[in-house]
Amino acid sequence: MLQECEAIIVTEPTKPLQDIEKSLITTYKKDIFRPFVKTINEFNLVEPGDKIAIGISGGKDSLVLAKLFQELKRHNKIPFEIVFLSMDPGFNEINRKLLETNCKYLDIPLEVRESEIFNVVEKIAKENPCYMCARMRRGFLYNEAKQLGCNKLALGHHFDDVIETTMLNLFYNGQFKTMVPKIKAQNFDDIELIRPMMMVKERDIIRWLKNSGIQSMNCGCTVAAEKTASKRKEIKNLIESLRKVNPDIDKSIYHSATNVNLETILGFTYNNKKTHFNDIYNERSKKE
Repeated sequence: MLQECEAIIVTEPTKPLQDIEKSLITTYKKDIFRPFVKTINEFNLVEPGDKIAIGISGGKDSLVLAKLFQELKRHNKIPFEIVFLSMDPGFNEINRKLLETNCKYLDIPLEVRESEIFNVVEKIAKENPCYMCARMRRGFLYNEAKQLGCNKLALGHHFDDVIETTMLNLFYNGQFKTMVPKIKAQNFDDIELIRPMMMVKERDIIRWLKNSGIQSMNCGCTVAAEKTASKRKEIKNLIESLRKVNPDIDKSIYHSATNVNLETILGFTYNNKKTHFNDIYNERSKKE
């Protein structure tokens, strides 16, 4: 895998920057820009006085997230600041160059911070590195965002990430749990994680990427480079197969998290307190 990476020739996007930016509010307005704005408005993700760190991994999702925030800032009347924060966890040379080339061409002014997370993860979690890597990277970004005076960290999780996470938790963790649009950071005071692209579908991001001629980084991980199978990939394939029977299956999964009926479940957890069905039933009986 690393040898294949070294064979990649890094080139600038083939389309003029002005056309790439314009496409987000013309060609892709309905599928990308509007869902982005809708998510922000519905969940109050951007508020006056915010200073938001946009997490830039170098992948397709973070690149479109950066351009969406730049477009939002041009047209939005709400006063807020943005910085573009990238962490190099130990990228090989070709991936670091790809990150820098894309961001320079796309006019994304990067704040790059160095770390040794890939090396650490390889030592402590080589067999199952992705979960540990994600947690360590997020903690690092929280800390660096605070150092930059930010009160929010925006990540590029999209619609497909949401429904895949929902199904992963259902099938493999035995709980109904999904991604949420915003959450207070654990162990870091006064900073909030936001997910403004959770209504944007991955296929539309890929369409934008290809149309723009952008060669994005896939993952950049040097630990899991040779691992091709994952539970998330299994879930992605499952949803794709179900979509052939029900084209709206992904929408149903997403909306199930907005229509939880507490009267028809066996229990739930809130504020770390678990409530059993009997408690729900008895409480309901008192009101009847």
